[in-house]
Amino acid sequence: MPDTPPVNILDHPTLKVVRDAFPGKRLRATEFRGQSTLIVEPADLHEVLAFLRNDPRCGYNFLSDVAGIDYLNYPAATIGRFAVVYNLACHARDDRFFVKVFLNPSLPTDGNADDPALCVDSACDLWPGAEWPEREVFDMFGIRFRNHPDLRRVLLWEDYPAHPLRKDYPLRGRGEREQYRVVDRASQ
Repeated sequence: MPDTPPVNILDHPTLKVVRDAFPGKRLRATEFRGQSTLIVEPADLHEVLAFLRNDPRCGYNFLSDVAGIDYLNYPAATIGRFAVVYNLACHARDDRFFVKVFLNPSLPTDGNADDPALCVDSACDLWPGAEWPEREVFDMFGIRFRNHPDLRRVLLWEDYPAHPLRKDYPLRGRGEREQYRVVDRASQ
């Protein structure tokens, strides 16, 4: 097998197209295990996602997933404590591309306060399938999505007092389990 030069994933064709389309925006790129990720500022997120979907050179017609990440006590330096990651796919090229936005809380995260710094624009108007994954990120991490058609908890009840996938949430909970009676086979 002939030696082929290594491919620099940071030369992903989509990255060049986005950089050319948004010359004044602060864009960063990273690569991990052959997958490219574009890191954008929160204010630019919706505009960049719309471009990635609508521009024929990109054509990311499918939103595969939306995920939240809490980088509290992460060993490597990050731009922000929380991140929202959009997993995009282009069926025509069988290509996958990730877009990440970092958020820093402005309020203590050990409660259920609605932090205005933990808010980004919803992608539901671009991909209707973003509705439930965004609701899950909201439910588990407390990150809000502006212009979401139905932003409410999807896994926990509405009055749940916190966001349990935040790393400062106690592993054993905050007494939620103790509030419920034990139901066994003999119970009616």
